[in-house]
Amino acid sequence: MSRLRALLARTVDLRDGEGPALGWATGYFFLLLASYYVIRPLRDEMGVRGSENALSWLFVGTLVGTAALNPLFGALVSRLTRKVFVPVVYRVLLGSLVLFWGLLSFAPHGWRLPVAQTFFIWASIFNLFAVSVFWGFLADLFRPEQGRRLFGFVAVGGTLGAVAGAALTAGLARLVGPTNLILLAALLLEGAVFCIRGLVRRFGVDDPSRVRPAGDSEPEGVPPGSGVLSGLSIVSRSGYLLAISLFLLLFAVSSTFLYFEQARIVKASLTDPAQRTAFFARIDLWVNLLAAFTQVFLSGRIVRALGVGGTLVALPVLTAAGFVALAVSPTTGVLVLVMVSRRAGNFALFRPAREVLFTVLPREEKYAAKNFVDTFVYRFGDVVGAFADKGLRALGAMGTTLAGLFLPVAVAWALLAAWLGRRQVRIAETRAAAVAPDPAAAIIPASWTGS
Repeated sequence: MSRLRALLARTVDLRDGEGPALGWATGYFFLLLASYYVIRPLRDEMGVRGSENALSWLFVGTLVGTAALNPLFGALVSRLTRKVFVPVVYRVLLGSLVLFWGLLSFAPHGWRLPVAQTFFIWASIFNLFAVSVFWGFLADLFRPEQGRRLFGFVAVGGTLGAVAGAALTAGLARLVGPTNLILLAALLLEGAVFCIRGLVRRFGVDDPSRVRPAGDSEPEGVPPGSGVLSGLSIVSRSGYLLAISLFLLLFAVSSTFLYFEQARIVKASLTDPAQRTAFFARIDLWVNLLAAFTQVFLSGRIVRALGVGGTLVALPVLTAAGFVALAVSPTTGVLVLVMVSRRAGNFALFRPAREVLFTVLPREEKYAAKNFVDTFVYRFGDVVGAFADKGLRALGAMGTTLAGLFLPVAVAWALLAAWLGRRQVRIAETRAAAVAPDPAAAIIPASWTGS
């Protein structure tokens, strides 16, 4: 233990009493992303089984499913305290995993494709809800000053979990069969729930007697939401949240264009389902290895140099470069390069910077509004991207034409990113002046590197 503490001291600024909380949070993110990255390659393989037109409608199904679940999420947030609500979300997801394993294993052969397509929709929803709840919960538990020091280490734990999940799928897909890996994902998710319990005990979540930090006026033992549609209501009244929504919408649309290009290239190059599953898993593995390297050695320096806004601006620039590269050479080699660099950059740099935008908001906005943005807005962007891709291809817009059409969108996207960075700093300064004796101590700086 003494050696472990010495190692932590060299990698993270850990203060007295923070070790257990950091361990629970890191373990939570490790197991959550390991679970998701076990099933992500299965989702991607199931998505390419049908026609390209069917894939477009799967994105519509994902949006409909997300829209249907958001009121349920809002109802739970407004009725359950945090220590009950957060585990319930993951237990529902876990039960769904076991159900899909049973259907994919024992359903009649004629049901296999519809069940696989339903699994694609469900897994796409799983990802956004699970990760959104994680970051909302941590942003609520850790003080801004703690987040500045500790969230970077938590993010590395998540990246390592993603590496572990992708490696398990790549190594076991042929040995045990892709479907049986769903049970492994369920087991990992149960481990994440165990870590949530550790955080609840450590922070005294919803214990009215616990001593709150200075400036923390949020009540204990009270549900963090105020209604079924509170997320939509809050976002519609906030220019800042609407701007974040537009930024995420543009990210989702561009991601969907690249996802369809990936599906076309992989389906034309690989025919065996297990081979495709292993290929997607290897991409995930390289993505997370690169993200882990970036988080440990580069993220702090990059974000410190560019600031939150500058880091977000780099996303549309990198995306535009990816469109151009695939237009010039639509091969599996270029596809791997583009997908790995963009997704690793998002995980190590762009997602952390985006999460900083939410740290200056009140508790209800961290749960209800953030979840609405992270789930419904994101999946709406998926649908827009899917049908825009379909329409443009019907008109013959491919390759360099498509890349050229994206360039003005990338410019507008970059300008929006720069505005959000400046706005976050102003809100943080205003909030710090209102609640902290030393305003500088409460501002989330650009060097924060959560993921």
